[in-house]
Amino acid sequence: MSLCPCASGKNFSECCEPIIKDQAKAGGPEALMRARYTAFAVQDIDFLRESLMPGTRQDFDEQAVRQWAQAAQWPGVEIVSSELAADGESGVVHFIARYTVNGKPQEFEEKAIFQKQQGLWYYVDGEVRGQTTYRRESPKIGRNDPCPCGSGKKYKKCCG
Repeated sequence: MSLCPCASGKNFSECCEPIIKDQAKAGGPEALMRARYTAFAVQDIDFLRESLMPGTRQDFDEQAVRQWAQAAQWPGVEIVSSELAADGESGVVHFIARYTVNGKPQEFEEKAIFQKQQGLWYYVDGEVRGQTTYRRESPKIGRNDPCPCGSGKKYKKCCG
């Protein structure tokens, strides 16, 4: 038996596999989060699509997800926190997914939102952590515009 890719310490057959294979329901947001991470590791793209909240699946790019899942190695996920709403119908899981692409370790941090509908948990959306948005203060300089340094050359031939 092999350990589950979600880093729970349990065997795959006793942890995420029954959820992915639709033999058991995820018991809460954290269980679904772990199963979704594991689905990337075992390349079960159908589960990734089906575990999305109905009505949000139109943007699911199966080919891109499949390529990413195949290109990466998946050493584990860290659950930073898991919160269940008082009504038991929604929850948030803050996690750090670890993966390696071309030998380079990577991390993806997110606060994921889950919701229960008709007795099943679904991934709704998430807030990706650690991404910085840059705001340009001046107009963008085109490659063929005059260089702002004043040389009289085109930007691409000077400072560009």
